[in-house]
Amino acid sequence: MGHSALAFVVVIGILVFFHELGHFIAARLCGVGVDVFSLGFGPKLLKKKVGRTEYCVSAIPLGGYVKMVGEEPGATIDPRDESLSFTHKPLLQKSIIVAAGPVFNFILSLFIFYVLYQFSGIYMATPVVGKVLENTPALGAGLKPGDIIKEINQNPIESFEDIARVIGTGNGEKLTIIIERGEQITSVELVPEKRIGKNVFGEDVDKYVIGILGTGETFHKSMNPLQAMGRSISDTYGLVKLTILSVVKMVTGSVSADNLGGPLMIAQMAGEQAKAGIVNFAWFIALLSVNLGIINLFPIPVLDGGHLLFFGIEAVTGKSVSEKLRGKLIQFGAALLVALMVFVFYNDIVRMING
Repeated sequence: MGHSALAFVVVIGILVFFHELGHFIAARLCGVGVDVFSLGFGPKLLKKKVGRTEYCVSAIPLGGYVKMVGEEPGATIDPRDESLSFTHKPLLQKSIIVAAGPVFNFILSLFIFYVLYQFSGIYMATPVVGKVLENTPALGAGLKPGDIIKEINQNPIESFEDIARVIGTGNGEKLTIIIERGEQITSVELVPEKRIGKNVFGEDVDKYVIGILGTGETFHKSMNPLQAMGRSISDTYGLVKLTILSVVKMVTGSVSADNLGGPLMIAQMAGEQAKAGIVNFAWFIALLSVNLGIINLFPIPVLDGGHLLFFGIEAVTGKSVSEKLRGKLIQFGAALLVALMVFVFYNDIVRMING
């Protein structure tokens, strides 16, 4: 339990630090004064003032905040600080400052993947046929265990994942497969068949297959900086897409909201990933960083996305949202978040009881 708690604090600390760092850097670049940069909420355990800004670590490690000059509409501002006031900045600059937090979460994910791929490379499944299933196109075409698949429809094959990708995007068209068998290079032709499979959400989907399994063997691939960056962008984009799709499916009811987890589940998973090694732990942080970035972009008042929504309304109408309406919407948003936190805590407790 202590191991999980420590891992949780480390994970949340890193995520919150980068999120708030985004707001802080954007604010300073836009000429906005920052009074407080805090990791955590509540009583301040450690603090140090540098220039105008007080940097502190607070007691409750479930978030953080950047307190900017003139952040609240209608706040009384010393005339000498008006040039440093967030409220007095152009709409575009205010939007950049607010969006910078989630953007930095995506950058953190990208950075973690890049470091992992640049220094550790990646392990991939070999493109070797381990088993040919009965009554499948592969068996009919004469594929055999031990065949090394080199090319499909002129697409070079480096790993078994490449085989699945090329077949899956081929729309069932005939495939010309170049294979290495012993010392010979030969080719076979076949038409994949459509079967019902499961996607990552457990839903039935149609997919094209040829009827082969891999050997389970892997190989290590080193990456140069360009390859590592390309893979990092691809994986970060994939996580963003998957997270958004998961949220949409939960809202529509396609995926059960029981899958949502809160701090207890994060702590448990953080502890497990930390025990599994630094690579797993770093990957887990990258995953959560993307989730945090997306959640903060939800158009819910009190979240960054809610502020961006207000700015969007102001950009369209030419008038800012009234303080009265803004206050009511923020209260609603806060109540919504509290309800969500209660729900995820309930899910966590049920998992612990049933687990």
